[in-house]
Amino acid sequence: MSAPERIPPRSVTPDGAFVELLARGELTVRGRIRDASNAALFCTVALDGREASCVYKPVAGERPLWDFPDGTLAGREVAAYEVSEATGWGLVPPTVLRDGPYGEGMVQLWIEATPDGDDAELLALINAEEPGPGWKAIALAEVGEGRTALLVHADDERLRRLAVLDAVINNADRKGGHLLPTSQGRLYGIDHGVTFNVDDKLRTLLWGWAGEPLPPESLDVLKGLKDALSDGGRLAVRLAGLITPAEIDATRARVDALLASGTHPEPNGDWPAIPWPPV
Repeated sequence: MSAPERIPPRSVTPDGAFVELLARGELTVRGRIRDASNAALFCTVALDGREASCVYKPVAGERPLWDFPDGTLAGREVAAYEVSEATGWGLVPPTVLRDGPYGEGMVQLWIEATPDGDDAELLALINAEEPGPGWKAIALAEVGEGRTALLVHADDERLRRLAVLDAVINNADRKGGHLLPTSQGRLYGIDHGVTFNVDDKLRTLLWGWAGEPLPPESLDVLKGLKDALSDGGRLAVRLAGLITPAEIDATRARVDALLASGTHPEPNGDWPAIPWPPV
């Protein structure tokens, strides 16, 4: 028997091929991702001679969260992918909800992040009061012995798009380790289990554009999301069963608020603005 054909990077493979493979392929658990706070398993998925690596997060391995009493982490992960796809930006790896070796769970394409190089440097600590060209300030950070440094992120179009997506899905945990730049120049965001809350819980490292006008491209995308989230809209239909009706209504309200203000959101002061640990 010949070895399965490894699926090439997304840049040369349609998403539909990945989604079909993830949804219908045979899942084989290869190991556990130890640093995950909930059960996360590294797997391969194979179908019709094709194979790819993926992450499988079974619902049975989720820890209950007091402030996310409804739904599942897995459902919200898939919902985040659906919203990302509706933007046309492709910021979340292909993700499906399906049965697996340990029951229903989220299955997401494994993304190999670029380990080094200029493209991988999206966050930095600098010994300065201002971020400098090409960077946006996040906050001052304590670095020990009474010293502080300025935490900054790149003034990068991909990050800015992700900041808009996070505002729409109300991401409560956008850490640096959840940013995956690839050797093909793509940027993905992962770990979207704490999203879509009806209360404002936006907590992120991507505050550099807070209060600034949204780019025209983002406003056009938000208008498209508004239509797609209307009753009977294609995105509203896809989100049904993944998150609650109240969470869908809250997502509509966030899109409306972004369009009304025309600006990137700012921290509300009622919720820690930056996740801990930040990376």
